[in-house]
Amino acid sequence: MDGPPRCPQMAICGLGPDGDPAWGDGVVDTLTAGLDNAAMAQPKPAQPVQLLVGLLAGRAEWLDAGVAELVEAFGPVEAVSEDYPFTFTDYYAPTMGAGLVRRFVAFERLIDPASLADIKRATNALEARLAERIGQVDRPVNLDPGYVAPGKLVLASAKDFAHRVYLGQGIYAEVTLQFRHGRWVSSDWTFPDYASGLYDAFLTGVRDRLRSRLRPARP
Repeated sequence: MDGPPRCPQMAICGLGPDGDPAWGDGVVDTLTAGLDNAAMAQPKPAQPVQLLVGLLAGRAEWLDAGVAELVEAFGPVEAVSEDYPFTFTDYYAPTMGAGLVRRFVAFERLIDPASLADIKRATNALEARLAERIGQVDRPVNLDPGYVAPGKLVLASAKDFAHRVYLGQGIYAEVTLQFRHGRWVSSDWTFPDYASGLYDAFLTGVRDRLRSRLRPARP
């Protein structure tokens, strides 16, 4: 059978650094568990991740204003995506207007994933400031923070659903996409625009550069 083996039924499997199923340290396979991998795992610091914010707005100048606020809050930008027409739903039309466009910004400074709740609250405050300054519509810019890790894209939300985990401070997180076997994979709950594959090339570029930064330097 081509490709790496999938986690067998009744096994608890982790993901390797490339986002594929890992077979080795830290993985418990109940079909072959021995003394070594049956030991209790010890907590250790999380690997740094790359902060990513998705912006949604009806005008390019409003997106630019949002990016400027984000840079002021989170520092220099590592990558900016092209602008993608947002045609997947009219859910935001009553508060944001028509002709919405999506843009992503990835930041140079890597973050602790535990800081995501603080970041979401900060972007909510930035949204409110932009709305007060720009006016014209109730919500001129929508800011969706999250992070890219080697095996996943995680997004933050202030809304609870069955697939989301509470982080604290009224903020939840979800794994929106997984990176498995060389590609981004959606789930039943993934937003249609993320599931469409439209953003995959940009997200893969962010992921690839992140992996290079996380890879230990050779002596």
